[in-house]
Amino acid sequence: MKTRHWDRIGNGGITFTELGFGTAPLGNLYRAISDDDAHAILEEAWAGGVRYFDTAPLYGLGLSETRLNRFLRGKPRDQYVLSSKIGRVLRAVGEGQREGIGKWFDVPNRVGIYDYSYDGVMRSVEFSLERLGIERIDILYAHDLDIFTHKSPEVLSGYQEAFMAGGYRALVALRDQGVIKAFGAGINEEGPAEWLARRGDFDLFLLAGRYTLLLQPAQETFLPLCVERGIGIVVGAPYNSGILATGARPGAWFAYEPAPQAILERVARIEVVCARHGVRLVDAAFQFPLRHPAVVSMIPGGQGVAEMASNLAAEGTEIPAGLWADLKAEGLLRGDVPV
Repeated sequence: MKTRHWDRIGNGGITFTELGFGTAPLGNLYRAISDDDAHAILEEAWAGGVRYFDTAPLYGLGLSETRLNRFLRGKPRDQYVLSSKIGRVLRAVGEGQREGIGKWFDVPNRVGIYDYSYDGVMRSVEFSLERLGIERIDILYAHDLDIFTHKSPEVLSGYQEAFMAGGYRALVALRDQGVIKAFGAGINEEGPAEWLARRGDFDLFLLAGRYTLLLQPAQETFLPLCVERGIGIVVGAPYNSGILATGARPGAWFAYEPAPQAILERVARIEVVCARHGVRLVDAAFQFPLRHPAVVSMIPGGQGVAEMASNLAAEGTEIPAGLWADLKAEGLLRGDVPV
């Protein structure tokens, strides 16, 4: 497994495996899987060399973190990198009152209370450590400070200001004290990520679905800023919710919804170019973002051992340079993206 070492502020930095593991699917996202199946997927990842694992309180309303607890127990703490998130504090509720019904299945009865304050961050970290059963987390991301989550610029602005006045100070303190190695934000849009990057001393951003083989809006201004400042990027949702893994088939998913016709047609055109070069679509989708100098790791999810095996295969694939050239020539990649 290839690795990338990142050390922005001279504190020893972090060594990421190029393939990390995004554990949202282990929180029973869209369908339930058993504890044993979740454990088997994680063990498949470990056997393949994966040593970076990302989780969050939101994922399965605590279930993802507790499933990682079982898996990480007995693993030497210095042999893996772990990130989790702040911004929500989970609260127990009665039967049928939990959030995410129809999205998270067979999960604890909890709701996530948005809390980007200083104290909210500290409480969130304490609760995550308990669910994970470990003594430290390497990276903390402020979770979902974007319009996708908060629905309006006005609501988002309020949470951004609350975070910068409170939670941001907590993360700086935790990093300066050596409690965590790095902090940043896990975000679904490049605009709010850039807003944060220009207002604080951020180390890393987990950017979901905005720098992929299908979409590259983050290259407009945000990723060049990250290169300039030494900020690392973890690419989440590199398959854009599935369509870059399954291809443009009926029922394909894009951005957590059934793919619209325009997206299906664009992916079909990308598939034609990949086939011309004898490359699986999923392999090209995995390898493309790694060409960017800001990217430190890719974290596709996986709800089965076969999906994990496919990700491992994609990580080791060599892509002919002509594929990228042809995609650019046909207008399917931005001309300014590094390949």
